[in-house]
Amino acid sequence: MIHDGRDSFGGYLDDFKAGDIFKHWPGKTITAMDNHLFTLLTMNTNPLHFDEHYMKDHPHGRILVNGMLVFSLVVGISVRDTSGKAIANLEYENATHDGPTFEGDTIYAESEILDVRVSKSRPDRGIVYMESRGINQRGEQVLTLRRRFLVTKRPAEEVVGAAASDA
Repeated sequence: MIHDGRDSFGGYLDDFKAGDIFKHWPGKTITAMDNHLFTLLTMNTNPLHFDEHYMKDHPHGRILVNGMLVFSLVVGISVRDTSGKAIANLEYENATHDGPTFEGDTIYAESEILDVRVSKSRPDRGIVYMESRGINQRGEQVLTLRRRFLVTKRPAEEVVGAAASDA
């Protein structure tokens, strides 16, 4: 069989079970350019994210990274190990900003599978419920979010092929 990388991108429903923990790698160091572009592209004009002079008198004393950039990074970092084969993301919930993120911080992520269930209407697919956590280079948790994604079960020909190779 030829492997082109797509087969190892994400998992099928059968590949997940409650309690699984994925330590995602690599992380991403957030540059000033990343933060400024994301902030301006999303039209978030809060000076917390781009006005260094304004932030000198703020309790944090320096520019804060846009929280939605951190959210997007944590989800994106998790895709290769989890939802790379997803049909769709269904829900995001309980997102909390657990600590500040500053320009120059590196964000890593880990995800825990909370629940896996077969679809009630389509038995060839199911829903994975997971919690992802963003952690900076100092080991501080800066973001937590939960999400559900819809993914198919492993195709029958792969199950048969795997069983044959085990024999």
